[in-house]
Amino acid sequence: MDLTTALSGPYATLQLAGLGARVIKIEDAARGDSSRNNSPFVNADGGVSVKRQEPEDWSVSMLVRGRDKESVTLNLKHPDDYRAFMTIVERADILVENFSPGVTDRLRIDYLTVKASNPRIVYCSISGFGQDTTYGSAKALDAIIQALSGTMFTSGDENEPPIRLGIQLGDMIAPLFAVTGVLAAVHQRHRTGLGQHVDVSMLGALTSMIASEPFDVMEEIGCSGRTGQFVPRLAPFGVFQSSDNWVAICAHTDHLAAALFTAIGSPEWMKGTPFQNREERVADSDTLHRLIEEWTKVRSSTEILNALSDHNVPAAIVRTPTEALRDPIVRDRSDVVPLAHPQLGEMSNLSAPGIPITFDGEAPLFRSAARPLGADTGKVLAEFAVARRMNP
Repeated sequence: MDLTTALSGPYATLQLAGLGARVIKIEDAARGDSSRNNSPFVNADGGVSVKRQEPEDWSVSMLVRGRDKESVTLNLKHPDDYRAFMTIVERADILVENFSPGVTDRLRIDYLTVKASNPRIVYCSISGFGQDTTYGSAKALDAIIQALSGTMFTSGDENEPPIRLGIQLGDMIAPLFAVTGVLAAVHQRHRTGLGQHVDVSMLGALTSMIASEPFDVMEEIGCSGRTGQFVPRLAPFGVFQSSDNWVAICAHTDHLAAALFTAIGSPEWMKGTPFQNREERVADSDTLHRLIEEWTKVRSSTEILNALSDHNVPAAIVRTPTEALRDPIVRDRSDVVPLAHPQLGEMSNLSAPGIPITFDGEAPLFRSAARPLGADTGKVLAEFAVARRMNP
């Protein structure tokens, strides 16, 4: 059962749907998931616009996040709809919600209430700060989570303003942990027969990613946490300007550094210079990166890649998101798939995330496009032997 809205919750249930779960999405009849009103929109002729041209135009966000989900509209404040909800809950395996803490208590759909009707249910809550924590008036929006986690001060150069990451990482890391937690709880239920409450904090999830790098230690020894184009503690490692683009180069070990220095025509740097071992390269990373960029700036990206490839140095051209989405490698693996429209079918000009996992060489595939608001209400209520509710 999917009681989520926006991105963090729907992304979790999208992953579960892609892995084969049947997902019944419960939406408010008046508003539906907030993603249904996100710009841009797909028009009836398949074009895309910033504003909705007709009432039936589809939000691209909803087309992506609503795949493989049945849409059932219920007003949980209405007694008949509440009873319908609880009837379905009795047979559900998993429930995922991302309400603000306290909302489920007011609606009487909190974990303890649901557990009383179905002790086997795995109940997953995704919230900004965890179920028992608040952070002043801060709402759990992606930019808020990026700000509080320290993420905004990991990119960019020293003395630059904080940088918000271009993808909504705060909204997307938490649901991946949520899916991991849900599947672990389901596995434990096989042994115990009982479900449990899986509680995921968006701030905690993203901050745990920050903890994977020694930012606090780097600060203590006087090094900036702002990585900018380069990662000083792994020098040479970063993004270098070419004559026509940018190129990522990673040569942080002695072996790779020697290969890079040979490729750029300076093999002597590995003998009797400040760059001959890893600690020395890190200590003088600014000078080293500047010297390497003097070489890259007067060469095309293709020329650089060819030279580094000949010496087995890891390097890649920095692509735009559109270029990356059209890469045959990710397309062939179904990591990225064409977006499906409920009336227009597959739209090759629009991309959507697949499930970037293969099982014995086969990728999970989404089976159906997003559904119109409430399209499955009658079918689902009939299946669960729920009497047609009164109009709230």
